[in-house]
Amino acid sequence: MAKQEFSIPALAMQLDSEPAAYKMLEELRWGASGVVCPHCGSLGKHYFLNPANGTSRKTRTGSQSERRVWKCRDCRKQFSVLTGTIFHGTKIPVRTWIFVIFEMCASKNGVAAREIERKYDLTPKTAWFMLHRIREAMKREPLAGLLSGTIVADETWIGGNPKNKHRTTKGKQGLTDKQPVLSLIHKESGAVRSKVVPNVTGGTLPNAIREAVDVGSSTLHTDSAHAYILVGREFVEHGFVNHNNGEYARDGISTNAAEGYFSQLKRSLDGTQHHVSVEHLPRYLAEHDFRYTRPERQ
Repeated sequence: MAKQEFSIPALAMQLDSEPAAYKMLEELRWGASGVVCPHCGSLGKHYFLNPANGTSRKTRTGSQSERRVWKCRDCRKQFSVLTGTIFHGTKIPVRTWIFVIFEMCASKNGVAAREIERKYDLTPKTAWFMLHRIREAMKREPLAGLLSGTIVADETWIGGNPKNKHRTTKGKQGLTDKQPVLSLIHKESGAVRSKVVPNVTGGTLPNAIREAVDVGSSTLHTDSAHAYILVGREFVEHGFVNHNNGEYARDGISTNAAEGYFSQLKRSLDGTQHHVSVEHLPRYLAEHDFRYTRPERQ
């Protein structure tokens, strides 16, 4: 997209109707290759069910719909650009989806469900559901693109101080300890992969690193934690700094990239979300990884 399109006023002008929102998604999904049936994969074997002007059409129940619908000549099934996506079956206007996605990507600290509820006149449950669907779409499968190069690995803990928990919750399993998170950052590009891990031992962190990194062609930078020693031998080179001795950077080796990412992550979670459950933490990490990793870095 052109630079001027990355603003809410420009987006509002471009999405002046619901069919315009459908057309934008069609361009993003299918582009110049043409419409592809999501059911059978046929290319160019379809016809448009809407009127020639592409506006609303009358459904079989007699109501008017602005949904742009196609029908495949091969499998004889109807479909739209929403079929098989996070928008599938939605009753929320597509324009609203696009605006919310824009806000999530453009807001450095993210947006809260309550804020989306107020801005777009949605119910709390609908706003929460939308944001989690979008976060799910922001996830990157590990094998979709293994990191390769100089990788900075570090871990942090998410959650409030256990001593501040209510006395009725202290001592209950899973409620007194913070949740450990491992982040891997490509030093040259800044691309991030974060993962919730049960612990930060030598039996857990190496497997998490191997899932996201091409270890045979990469260099690893860490602190002096013992959990990285064995997996570090699988890399081309393993450099580390010893924080216990006050060493934070040496000969280009440091974990400062990870520390900077953790700083932004925690400010966002504390200031915008206030509280994130362990159950949904992976989705929030996916959102922050996606936003921190610029499109040209992926």
